[in-house]
Amino acid sequence: MKRKIGYICLCLSLVAFGAAIIIHPERYVNCCFQGFAMWAECVLPSLFPFMVITLIAVKSGIAEKAALPLKKVTKKIKLPPAAASCFILSICSGYPAGSKVVSEFYESGVISKRDCAKVAYLCSTSGPLFIVGSVGFKMFADKTAGVKILLAHLFSVTVISLLISLFSKSVKTDGKKHISADENVLYNTFYGAVTAVTVAGGFIAFFYVVATFCADFSLLYPLEKFLSLMLDGQTSSAVCLGLVEATTGCRALSATGGKLSVALAGFLITFGGFSILLQQLCYLTKAGVKPLKFVAVKFIQALLCFAVLLLIA
Repeated sequence: MKRKIGYICLCLSLVAFGAAIIIHPERYVNCCFQGFAMWAECVLPSLFPFMVITLIAVKSGIAEKAALPLKKVTKKIKLPPAAASCFILSICSGYPAGSKVVSEFYESGVISKRDCAKVAYLCSTSGPLFIVGSVGFKMFADKTAGVKILLAHLFSVTVISLLISLFSKSVKTDGKKHISADENVLYNTFYGAVTAVTVAGGFIAFFYVVATFCADFSLLYPLEKFLSLMLDGQTSSAVCLGLVEATTGCRALSATGGKLSVALAGFLITFGGFSILLQQLCYLTKAGVKPLKFVAVKFIQALLCFAVLLLIA
């Protein structure tokens, strides 16, 4: 019954969304274009080069071999050896590269299904080029603010993930132990990188339109009303947009000029918003990561990031 109700609600939502696009094409077609433009300006330059580097490192076996010296360290915190290289690659590339790397290691048998969730929490990060360059420099016109968001973001993700790992069961890797070097590593790397980055652009553009649709028809009004008890109207509206699509929310927050805008941007980047969460879960659900638990952990990480930024921003 719950599943049927869910399908009915989804169908009605899609029909309403499609009808709005048909009735007001001048509004939503332009929004879709703006979403792709934002992706091309803010996300593509920071994601694509590092996605190529990341996939070359994984598919050639370099990433796995580079993590071997840290085997003793990762064992003490109850993580598989590959977690170290996954984390570094995730930090460099940003969403959703970390989740894609975890999925690649899982499919190769390097990371067991039981350990995927712990590694997924740790490797769910945004990248420095996006946070410092796109958000800090371009949106907030303050590179220092971007650096503070980056430090708080990485601190929050790392601390919460390690605490979860330390209080979980010990590591037990199963399946194959090593990734075989890809015979056609360059083609498969660029094909995978172009596909992943293009899919990310599709998510951003689509949810940019969804965020606009929600704002136009006040679908997030109850949440906006709740947030307005603590924030001003413009800021609460920006946060709601960010919960749908994080980049959109960060840009809206930068326009408010509020005292909490930097801390709230850190919250949105760490949580990811609906768009980024779905991008990651496209890879992680295949590895057995439970969506609700993953979203809950991301929310806790985001709250910690917000609290840290209140202290340092």
